[in-house]
Amino acid sequence: MEDVEVREVEWLWYPYIPYGKITIIQGDPGEGKTTAVLQLSALLSKGEKLPCDDRDIEPVNIIYQTAEDGLNDTVKPRLVAANADCTKIKVIDETDKSLTMIDEHIEEAILETGARVVILDPIQAYLGAEVNMNSANEIRDVTKQLGHLADRYNCAIILIGHMNKGGGKASYRGLGSIDFQAVARSVLIVGRLKDNPTMRIIAQGKSSLAPEGDSIAFELNKDTGFRWIGKCEMSVEELLSGTPKDNKSQLAERLLNEMLEDGKRLQSDILAKAKDWDISKRVLDEAKKKLGVKSTKTANKWYWELPPKE
Repeated sequence: MEDVEVREVEWLWYPYIPYGKITIIQGDPGEGKTTAVLQLSALLSKGEKLPCDDRDIEPVNIIYQTAEDGLNDTVKPRLVAANADCTKIKVIDETDKSLTMIDEHIEEAILETGARVVILDPIQAYLGAEVNMNSANEIRDVTKQLGHLADRYNCAIILIGHMNKGGGKASYRGLGSIDFQAVARSVLIVGRLKDNPTMRIIAQGKSSLAPEGDSIAFELNKDTGFRWIGKCEMSVEELLSGTPKDNKSQLAERLLNEMLEDGKRLQSDILAKAKDWDISKRVLDEAKKKLGVKSTKTANKWYWELPPKE
């Protein structure tokens, strides 16, 4: 260790995207993750401040690779709509050969263009045909080489990924091996609100190099387009459930009204339903108090009941 040179972490977007490391941005299809990344790319191409980050930045060159969206009918129109400097955004030609994460063309392109950002969208398209994305050993080898590339040229490598439909912690929702999450120094989750589908949120699910950043909201409206809104109070868990904390109380009240509208119900049934709806006992008790729900005990079992209507 005596020969290791100490180096401070440099940030592309503090504390969300570090230079010299891998960042993963993931979400369900159609949630706006690619659009958000292109909006960030547009700001970076012009050297404009990023959302909720007051630091002045210089324009940077970006390598953007996509295997899902057409360059001429989707990517370029979105960049133009965001007023990007398209001379700063480069694409590696994949006409003759599909690109992979360990392809030497990525390193050659970084050297040729001086790119500070490399974006691969989506992750699974750039693994290579021989790599099993569910195999930890194979994924670890690929991501390790990609991480060395990011470190060698101090560029930010951003991998965009889809999420599976399973429940549980956000770290287990990414497609493929959890080693993707392990190698990334930052993981950002993009999702929408159930009760306001034009409102999208970027929440930080992992931050290894700095305290986790605040969630950031943006609007994606087919009529008015894209708009950054700013910081918001919403955790990754709330984002994945689609319900912000402020609305959990309303959700708890709705649950109680629906379950008790026909008369008293077993407390155990209500608690089980609240768990299914991801409502905590504290929030449920607050809603119970607000609605005036009464608890009664019959034959050693507790029941909840709404107060008589006036």
